Amino acid sequence: MPTESSARVLVTGAAGFIGSHVADQCLALGMSVVATDDLSGGFRENVPTAATWVQGDLKDRGFVQSLWEIHGPFEFVFHLGAYAAEGLSHFIRAFNYQTNLVASAYLINEAIKARCRCFVFTSSIAVYGKGQLPMSESMTPTPEDPYGISKYAVELDLKAAHEIFGLNSIVFRPHNVYGERQNIADKYRNVIGIFMNQLLQGEPMTVFGDGLQTRAFSHIDDVAPMIARSPLVPAAYNETFNIGADSPYTILQLAEEIAAAFGQPVNVKHLPARNEVVHAFCDHSKAHRVFNAPPSMDVRTGIQRMATWVKSRCPATPVRFTDIEIRDKLPAGWE
Repeated sequence: MPTESSARVLVTGAAGFIGSHVADQCLALGMSVVATDDLSGGFRENVPTAATWVQGDLKDRGFVQSLWEIHGPFEFVFHLGAYAAEGLSHFIRAFNYQTNLVASAYLINEAIKARCRCFVFTSSIAVYGKGQLPMSESMTPTPEDPYGISKYAVELDLKAAHEIFGLNSIVFRPHNVYGERQNIADKYRNVIGIFMNQLLQGEPMTVFGDGLQTRAFSHIDDVAPMIARSPLVPAAYNETFNIGADSPYTILQLAEEIAAAFGQPVNVKHLPARNEVVHAFCDHSKAHRVFNAPPSMDVRTGIQRMATWVKSRCPATPVRFTDIEIRDKLPAGWE
């Protein structure tokens, strides 16, 4: 398989968690990277210095067009810019669709017009909904929240763009990704970061419901390299891949691992259950077959690595989302 490329590429969400790591991996492969982000959830310090930095909002059609006019053309587009708060998306529906769907359509338009070679899109296992375990790419998605709906809509749009205009794409459905550079100040998503920030502040780890929900938690090093390398793998074109770790853990088991990494006793505070998929884990055999991916990092090792990074930083004041559109049934702690 090809191991490097001199392609000029665009990485959106490049100041964020996954996006910044993908930008790093693209540079390591020899690509010339234009990195963009609106800094609404990311940090300028995350952007690799070797990338060309352009700050802007993908919801601004004129800004998206300017990326191609000033910095293009791009052989590959890696679209990771999104607001990935699945549970909160019920209460910020318009913001969710503008940020995750409309902005994506602007990018796809420009990729089509510029005859981009491949558009790599980071979707989510939220497209599957509930009751389909293990989640596999052969299943018909039935998303249950606006976030999953927006992601699946972009997947469908990319399929239509290929059929009509020949735009090639690769869709990844990662899940519960964690690791260094994660925004631990976001109280609406990323449970590992939330738990670690609570421990830094001497607070109990807050668990919705009984804590027996299961997830397979994926370290960033199991995700970013594969995304970056994907457009160099012809067999991946116009395919969809689950990507991440295989072994599910309960939220209570996760709390125990995180407490141990911080050398603290387990201190959990239960909050009322929220409306969410209870069990979510995937089959990754397709990704392993096409990309020859190594086994995923075990949770204990990954959490230790992230904990070391988090402990080197100051506690973060949780950021409050200021434009909640619907407050009825808003979960406790999200006011």
